Amino acid sequence: MDNLSSSQEKSFDVVGIGNAIVDVLVYTKDSFLESHSLSKGNMELINETQAEHLYSEIGQNLETSGGSAANTIAGIAQLGGKAGFIGRVKNDNLGKSFIKEFNSTGAIFDTCPITEGPSTARCLIFVTPDAQRTMCTYLGASSFLEPNDIDLSLIKKAKVLYLEGYLFDSPAAKNAFIYAAQANKNSGGEVALSLSDSFCVTRHRDSFLRLIENNIDILFANESEIISLYNSSSLDCALEEIKGKCKIAVITCGEKGSIIITKEEKILINSFNFGKVIDTTGAGDLYASGFLMGYSNGETLSKCGKIGSICAGQIVTQLGPRSNVPLLKMVRENL
Repeated sequence: MDNLSSSQEKSFDVVGIGNAIVDVLVYTKDSFLESHSLSKGNMELINETQAEHLYSEIGQNLETSGGSAANTIAGIAQLGGKAGFIGRVKNDNLGKSFIKEFNSTGAIFDTCPITEGPSTARCLIFVTPDAQRTMCTYLGASSFLEPNDIDLSLIKKAKVLYLEGYLFDSPAAKNAFIYAAQANKNSGGEVALSLSDSFCVTRHRDSFLRLIENNIDILFANESEIISLYNSSSLDCALEEIKGKCKIAVITCGEKGSIIITKEEKILINSFNFGKVIDTTGAGDLYASGFLMGYSNGETLSKCGKIGSICAGQIVTQLGPRSNVPLLKMVRENL
């Protein structure tokens, strides 16, 4: 399947735009969530004071560059693809840590750090024994991304531009999305969007619906997000709604696998089980890595889904969104 015949001259497989966040991952118990009134399994936006307080109360942790789109872009680089990322950090210790760790994946991040204003974003990810993740996010500098931060020369080199739904909480970032999407489309590329979070979808439903119908070729969502987008009573109803609204819709369903929807077909993809589920952080992000890596290189939609499923199946067996084993080797062994 020649997915991107008009983009063969492009030098980047995927360029992503999203929140540049330092992820702080920590194992904890349900009692910790309860004592801090945290809603298990959800993402909650917090201010800098709250972030500092929670950070002071956790013990041993793993810190890595993160953010949904950043995780996807890093995964593509780990799969051997050429990938770039656009996001905003501050010229502080966390910002320097993000830049160093992210670029070590092989992906490219060279957005100029800001010198004034809010500090670099961080996300406290509390992983409970059942592998559920509860996130408390201080968006800081990342939420101030604006059209002036968009490197159009990089955008125009991308076969696929990948957008992170979380950034819709910022009006300036939303404008940056549309600006970048139009530039990519005009240069012969395609645009993908991850809905990111069902609560984010609820907050910006009308904006998402307009963006999907006017600018998006590939949509990524999980079950709750796609149901929320259309206020549907069931997944089947939501799948009927999305059909034809964009070129491809990819719906991830956890251990049940995933569903790829086009105007003409519905493709079911099985999940891959590589061991005990430890942490679901980054599962959807890494699925998108695999899918987009296959898609940007002309693979069939079925094969794209399988590559995504392999990447997601691996990442949930460990803590954090950076694979401890070579992803490309796993894909080759399991396709």
